[in-house]
Amino acid sequence: MKKKLPAILFVAVFLLVCAVPSLGFLAFGPAKAGANERLAAKPQLIERDGGINSAYLSQLSEYFAGHFFLRQEMISANNAVTALLGASAEEDVILGSGGWLYYAETLPGYTGTERLSDAELRAAAKNLSLMQEYCEASGADFLFTIAPNKNSLYPGNMPDYGAAAAERDAQRLLALCGGMNIDCLDLFKVFEAQDEVLYFAHDSHWNSQGAALAADSINAAFGRESAYFDGDFSASVPHTGDLFEMLYPAGKDKETDPQYSPAIELEYEGSGVRPDSISIVAHGGGEGRLLAYRDSFGNNLYPYLADGFETARFSRATSYDLTGAGSVDCVLIELVERNIDYLVQNVPVMPAPERAVPSVQKGGEVSVIRSEGGKAPEGCVLVEGSLGEIAGEVYIMCENVAYEAFLQQDGGFAAYIPADAGLCGIIADGVYFDVK
Repeated sequence: MKKKLPAILFVAVFLLVCAVPSLGFLAFGPAKAGANERLAAKPQLIERDGGINSAYLSQLSEYFAGHFFLRQEMISANNAVTALLGASAEEDVILGSGGWLYYAETLPGYTGTERLSDAELRAAAKNLSLMQEYCEASGADFLFTIAPNKNSLYPGNMPDYGAAAAERDAQRLLALCGGMNIDCLDLFKVFEAQDEVLYFAHDSHWNSQGAALAADSINAAFGRESAYFDGDFSASVPHTGDLFEMLYPAGKDKETDPQYSPAIELEYEGSGVRPDSISIVAHGGGEGRLLAYRDSFGNNLYPYLADGFETARFSRATSYDLTGAGSVDCVLIELVERNIDYLVQNVPVMPAPERAVPSVQKGGEVSVIRSEGGKAPEGCVLVEGSLGEIAGEVYIMCENVAYEAFLQQDGGFAAYIPADAGLCGIIADGVYFDVK
């Protein structure tokens, strides 16, 4: 019996350790999600119609797998051990040297392995030109800028993936925009001119001081003055990087964020406003009105911009609604480098511009979809279709009027045209197609 006791104790301890996640779940409740996780919701045994949920056990298993006791601590411990071996256990995080972390989604752009085609970049630039034309006709200044990926500015801590791309899609797009007289701000040059590092080591974004530099540059491009970047950033606050939280959800990040002093005071419309809110309306101490479409890089950016306007509206929507351009002074489109393909994936909400009918030759037929309601401007419908690769402009013909369409990926096109316009055909690259 004495010889069996160590084995029995070992088995007992092993079973007890295995039971900790379940016992802790029962005693302390479900663990919370970490970082940007979207975990399975708690399943219901009885469906809304009163029937039994036949998938209850499998759903319960999925729910428990994401909420068991000490889940975040176990993930952090596993990832820390894996990091000691020089690898990242989180597919969205790249381990760099010196403790630096990079977002894995930026790797294709960094290496140039998934470049946008020339046609896609031309389409993106054309779409920006249409947006600028509409905003300026509505009386608002227009500006487009790209927030650089961290490894585009600070590649020194990246692992060796071979030679980085000599020219990235962002530079190609900015060059096209310059040739089309689109008002763009090149933040790559702005940040490269600074000696200090203005991005977080454990986060994919710029820090508050970097956001101040971007804000000063945006204001200057709009013909406005600000000097936030030259302000006092001697104080700092704790900051948990998004990449750090992905890798170590139960860890304590030692990185800090420099803070601008004196603190910017804004008045907000509504309650519960957060830096990552989908919509933010803020009132600063300046003059004029701003409409800004931004992404997560705007979390640190928006207070500086709002401070210089009487009213500033910020939106994280990916479909840019420009119908309010007539009620503002400035329209800003800020888009992170890794997502510039959004420009050919989403249809900006604005009436399509009228054009003179071009001379054409007869082609074949094309199918289109006509949809009403939703995001359509008042009195308009959305018409969209696809014609394969398109080299030039696309026009939607309605009797004797041509409306220029936005260009989409894979030869798609889309435009909001008057609801009462009689749709006749599509002109693409000088060829007329009847509508089926």
